[in-house]
Amino acid sequence: MKKRALLSVSDKRGIVDFGRVLVDLGFEIISSSGTAKVLRENGIPVIEVSRITGFPEIMGGRVKTLHPKIHGALLAVRDNEEYMKQLEELGIQPIDIVAINLYPFEETVKKGAELDEIIENIDIGGPAMVRASAKNHRFTTIIVDPDDYDFVISELKEKGETSLETRRKLALKAFRHTAFYDSVIASVLNEKFGINEKFPYELSIPVRKRSTLRYGENPHQEGAVYISPVENTGLSVAQSDVLHGKEMSYNNFLDVEAAVNLVKEFDETACVIVKHNNPCGVAVRENQIDAYREALSRDPKSAFGGIVAFNRPVNIETAKALTEIFLEVVIAPDFEEDAFRFLTEKKKNLRVVKIRNFDKEPSGLEYRRISGGLLVQDRDLRLYKEWKVVTDREPSPEEVKDLLFAWKVVKHVKSNSVVIAKDNATVGIGPGQTSRVDSLETAVKKAEEFGFSTKGAVLASEAFFPFRDSVDEAAKHGITAIIQPGGSIRDPQVIEAANEHNIAMVFTGMRHFKH
Repeated sequence: MKKRALLSVSDKRGIVDFGRVLVDLGFEIISSSGTAKVLRENGIPVIEVSRITGFPEIMGGRVKTLHPKIHGALLAVRDNEEYMKQLEELGIQPIDIVAINLYPFEETVKKGAELDEIIENIDIGGPAMVRASAKNHRFTTIIVDPDDYDFVISELKEKGETSLETRRKLALKAFRHTAFYDSVIASVLNEKFGINEKFPYELSIPVRKRSTLRYGENPHQEGAVYISPVENTGLSVAQSDVLHGKEMSYNNFLDVEAAVNLVKEFDETACVIVKHNNPCGVAVRENQIDAYREALSRDPKSAFGGIVAFNRPVNIETAKALTEIFLEVVIAPDFEEDAFRFLTEKKKNLRVVKIRNFDKEPSGLEYRRISGGLLVQDRDLRLYKEWKVVTDREPSPEEVKDLLFAWKVVKHVKSNSVVIAKDNATVGIGPGQTSRVDSLETAVKKAEEFGFSTKGAVLASEAFFPFRDSVDEAAKHGITAIIQPGGSIRDPQVIEAANEHNIAMVFTGMRHFKH
């Protein structure tokens, strides 16, 4: 009795060569519809599924392989005498190799198809056959990826059959494939049906590996980057285009994410410099080169080996300045031709990164893995709930501009955080301290280290002041206006301290913790 292979694929890559080799190795080929047509056109003999089942395809092909003569052939446990006796009595011949990939649901969605067409491209029989074959992997080889044809063929030629280890690997890949397929369907229909359930009881997140990284956060950790096939219309750091330079690292991706999210806060021409996931210099200016020079001057020591982001295409003047120090990554919505040429000629290893859909917000939720589970939340896309002056003195128009600037920056600094700013540029940044007063002291030290005065500057705190001590300390350094969420039980004492020092204070009604 000849061995049998069932081939039914939407992705026809390599299927003709695979079928031809199987026939040469003595296999009978079972197939249906489009795959059978392609094989026949290339001179490969095919047995139609309908001939095996004795039942025609119906409902436009919706039902063709959901039949005991197919699934019995896939699920038969060959060392079970009762099972094999039943096959013989029913005239069912086991199927040894199955090559299936599913209806192109994802591609149908991406081309903008209407809901009815999207629904028609939900495969039913395919996943059933894949799962049946994978379940019975001790005896059945299941292939869902055309890239695996050559490996399977080489084993068949060498050993006459695939090894159990290979069948296990392919079965695992098959189960992952159907799980991914179903999770894409669930994600798309959640939106298309208008249900948009944000936190469903059972959550599946479809992602596909884009690349393996050299290592993770540290060299002893392995890492990879995955992309979402259903979040392809919003800003995407994961799918950014590395136009030049070394391969992106795990930490590069984290820093780029931080830099892009901050620089997008500004409508004006802005530059953000990030180091270890925190901004170390931010400036807004009328032209790009000035924005970069100002941002760099705020902490040139930390900027060395840093990440620089712009919200405008990089021009030649800025490109020349960027090559004056060592940088890891330069990010922008685009690069002017002469600027790109200059950067690539002068800096062989500099990563030049163009962010996809820069003008849009990132879609989807934020996920953070914890031991044994997952934290899920909305992205922090809002800036403030209100703009409420709570002190006797109103901030001046110049202070209002700087307060808004500082508030945009502090939103993206690791908590506890304080940002001191003046003239649309950071003066000092104090990130990640366990005490808010310590954050303020760090920001002041940074300002003093690089020769910037805090006198007449403003201060932003991403969360409320639990005590008046930070206000008293700010007054010592000449801070004239403060922006913070408010909401502490000691707000009255904090406001009183501001009034005592003639400091204008604004409450936003919205905090921006960042852990």
